[in-house]
Amino acid sequence: MSPSVPGPRRAPTRGRRAFATTWWGQAWVAALENSTLDAGRLSRGRTYARQGMVGPVTIAPGQVNATVQGSRPHPYRSAVQLPVLTDAQWDTVLDTITARAAHLAALLDGEMPAELVDDARHADVPLLPQPTELDPECSCPDWGYPCKHAAALCYAIAATIDTDPFVLFTLRGRSREEVLAQLRARRTAAQTTFTPPAPAGLPAAGAYAAWTALAEHTPLLPELPEPAPHATALPAAPPPDTGLSTADLERLMADTAARAARLLTGDTTSLHLTQYQDALRIAANTPGPEWFHRLNQNTGAKPTAFARLTRAWRHGGPTGVTVAEQPHTPDPTAITAARTLLTEALTEMTTTPVPLRAWRNRLTLTNHGIQLRLGPDARWYPYRQDDDGDWWPAAPADPDPVTALTSVWQQTEE
Repeated sequence: MSPSVPGPRRAPTRGRRAFATTWWGQAWVAALENSTLDAGRLSRGRTYARQGMVGPVTIAPGQVNATVQGSRPHPYRSAVQLPVLTDAQWDTVLDTITARAAHLAALLDGEMPAELVDDARHADVPLLPQPTELDPECSCPDWGYPCKHAAALCYAIAATIDTDPFVLFTLRGRSREEVLAQLRARRTAAQTTFTPPAPAGLPAAGAYAAWTALAEHTPLLPELPEPAPHATALPAAPPPDTGLSTADLERLMADTAARAARLLTGDTTSLHLTQYQDALRIAANTPGPEWFHRLNQNTGAKPTAFARLTRAWRHGGPTGVTVAEQPHTPDPTAITAARTLLTEALTEMTTTPVPLRAWRNRLTLTNHGIQLRLGPDARWYPYRQDDDGDWWPAAPADPDPVTALTSVWQQTEE
């Protein structure tokens, strides 16, 4: 059992999403809110959490416990239970983390990698809670499901999940220390199981001389012709029970031919895409709502999330999707330099001072609904905030933060 989390914790005071700022923290809140039809009790629970009525929280495998002060003098004992993963499911999670060093790096940096959650979900392992999995309990006489006290506990713990994704692992059955120890054991076993033989090697001068001699006697390859657009009709219609039309298959054939042409030029980006990323690529490059809806249904993603990432792909390809899903901590000098340039530009663009708020790789123009995100490719990705508070990719990325700002600033002024 992990030690108690210091409390009471006074949550932010505005909006449902104020309890969680990360996508995985919001997933916890969404699981709570989708598990009940009683909006009134959830509203009371949010009020209790904001007022600091939730006492010290204890997190253990499969459950979170706390006392919650209600209207009576003595607090109630509230708990929320979550099914723990089986040993086989944990093996799948640990194997998935071990396969990608970036997953462990993100977790240690306080981030829950979206790809880790997706890979686990595709293997039928739920890391994030489902609405049917949260099981609230409380010593109060309220018959609500959840009651306002258990709801307050759920909202209060969302902030802790925000800052430490290992809390979700603990709730699923294994603590941070157990997960890290098992990951170390897996790496050690992999290193001792297979040790590739050291190559014999060749002196650099000899290797270069051999390559030069070979190149002098090797005829140059002819220039590749420009790929012609696919225009050949299918020899037969697709079987009626496949749900595919002739136009669908011809469009896929054209997409395959275009990808093959890019491979011939040395562009191997599409070879490393996941199935979900490839669906985003096709949705971003294929006009018409029918294909979008079918791709969205087949991925199992929420329509809004799929639409947001499709737009991210359209503006920045796979890097744009990474920027949309995973914040990171860049070199502070890059953020400082960009902030200086933007401040100077804003003094010329408006007579009203515009505060700039920095968080990790993001610079947000407070009260203007504009955000710039620095990607791993050293380009700035412009975002705009919609009426629901969600951030959407708004324009192509640019190495110059002022250019990126100008593109989205013009949109807000129209």
